[in-house]
Amino acid sequence: MTASDLRALHLGRTPGDPLVLPGPWDAASARVLADAGFPALATPSAGVAASLGYEDGATPAAEMFAAVARIARAVSVPVSADIEAGYGLAPRELVERLLTAGAVGCNLEDTVDGVLVDAGWQADRLAGVRAAAGDELFVNARVDTYVTGVPEGVDQEAETVRRALLYVAAGADGVYPIMAPPEALPRLSAAVPVPLNALARPDGPGPRRLGELGAARVTFGPGLQRRAMAALGGFADGLRTA
Repeated sequence: MTASDLRALHLGRTPGDPLVLPGPWDAASARVLADAGFPALATPSAGVAASLGYEDGATPAAEMFAAVARIARAVSVPVSADIEAGYGLAPRELVERLLTAGAVGCNLEDTVDGVLVDAGWQADRLAGVRAAAGDELFVNARVDTYVTGVPEGVDQEAETVRRALLYVAAGADGVYPIMAPPEALPRLSAAVPVPLNALARPDGPGPRRLGELGAARVTFGPGLQRRAMAALGGFADGLRTA
């Protein structure tokens, strides 16, 4: 599968029918999700980290790319990889490692070590990734304004839009304002001319409602991995008393 296949899945979505991309954390979970009929998958860095025994954000680059490669080899649908802030790799090397792993898309966030980076710097980095990748990657630019916050006196939603538009101008195929409140999605989607990714959370609206609010793409972060581990924990507790 190619980036063109993944790109096409984002287009022409009607309200209430977003592209739903569940997040596998290993090859076995990827096969389960692909067999369930999902047309593409999006790895969550936190879920992969947990499966490898690391805290979120602490996975070595080599182990993350190896995990993505195992997932991509296990399925015949497009796989997008969450590569956090890019592990300090230069754009060309980052793209080469993604493509070698078999990913046809990526999330690239604008937070490094918990700090929101300068938007112009991030736009330049995205432009470098776009130039190195050509059309071979669907680049989903994550905007972390709702995760890290913004400086006092700065309007959070306006800053989100400003960053998103800079990233789109740099070549991003999609924008992911992670943790954006549902009520902001209609305004954000209206302001940004590319598919908007929304995060589905256990305590929030489901994918269909997020689509009605303006999301063209819905992902789950490490939510599925955590639910699977909770289910396993419940099963394990039952085994002790069986």
